[in-house]
Amino acid sequence: MRLPNLGYAVTSFRAQGITTDTAHVLVDASTTRENLYVALTRGRNTNTAYVATDRPDDAHTQPHPGDNPDATARTVLFGVLQHVGAESSAHEMITAEQDAWGSINQLAAEYETIAAAAQHDRWATLIRATSLTGEQAEAAIASDAFGPLTAELRRAEANHHDVDTLLPRLVRARGFGDADDIAAVLHGRLAKATTRPAGSGRNRRAPRLIAGLIPEATGTMTPDMRRALDERDSLIETRAGVVLAVALDEAAPWTKALGTPPPDARKNARWRRAARTIAAYRDCYCITDDTVLGAPPESIAQRIDSGRARSALDRVRSIIAPAKDMERATARKTVGPSL
Repeated sequence: MRLPNLGYAVTSFRAQGITTDTAHVLVDASTTRENLYVALTRGRNTNTAYVATDRPDDAHTQPHPGDNPDATARTVLFGVLQHVGAESSAHEMITAEQDAWGSINQLAAEYETIAAAAQHDRWATLIRATSLTGEQAEAAIASDAFGPLTAELRRAEANHHDVDTLLPRLVRARGFGDADDIAAVLHGRLAKATTRPAGSGRNRRAPRLIAGLIPEATGTMTPDMRRALDERDSLIETRAGVVLAVALDEAAPWTKALGTPPPDARKNARWRRAARTIAAYRDCYCITDDTVLGAPPESIAQRIDSGRARSALDRVRSIIAPAKDMERATARKTVGPSL
């Protein structure tokens, strides 16, 4: 299935939950009725199916219109409508693929890719506006380190740093005479300068993070890009809530660290917001350990996100701590003084 506004394709599994103005769907003899329904209900205004009549369905033993060299679009579609993919083994495979393509790991990767494309011109313009020479600026933009640098700029902006002022200052701080890669050097300087959110004390604002982990992409961009980012923002938040709800419902061992949700509405909202960040972290890094945050981080990106998840865990503990203290006090009163 292709989403023409952005010019990229997705599987019908991944298309669930996505809406676009027009949808163009490739159908062949192996398509199931369930997938066809999902794919042809994504477009607000138009849904168009393109039927391949020359592709046999090798995955099935029963005769199928795709095995017929004289098959027409109508006969292939008739076969698709009879092709139910709800057998138990097929259902398990579909569920597994849906889970993989709907995970925060996948959604976050999509968000990063779209954000990089949406903000490319903005960051390139910012680099050209610094005191770098034209040659240096173009080399930085062409560098393999430009992508990580722009991701760091987005993270810094989500932490309320004024990157339009900060980046030129970091360029002026020292020269680049011995630098092999200016973009990589700037990435290091920026990461060091923006380790903590901007502001201090009560003036410090919470970072703009999706599900408590993923820095939001802001600034001017095309409506299509903004819509695509907003859709994934919503999907990530929803997925984090579902992962948490399922874990709590199944009493997953790692949820013991979260304690009992407080009855007070305001505290409960804070508790769930922090707990969703932990659930999002686990889903993003495919953590299946019984321990709440799993094994030590393996990458720089994971270390950053692990720190955010650990801070969320600290918030959870601070919210449930008064209730635990009250439980202990009640227990002591019930037992009474020892003889």
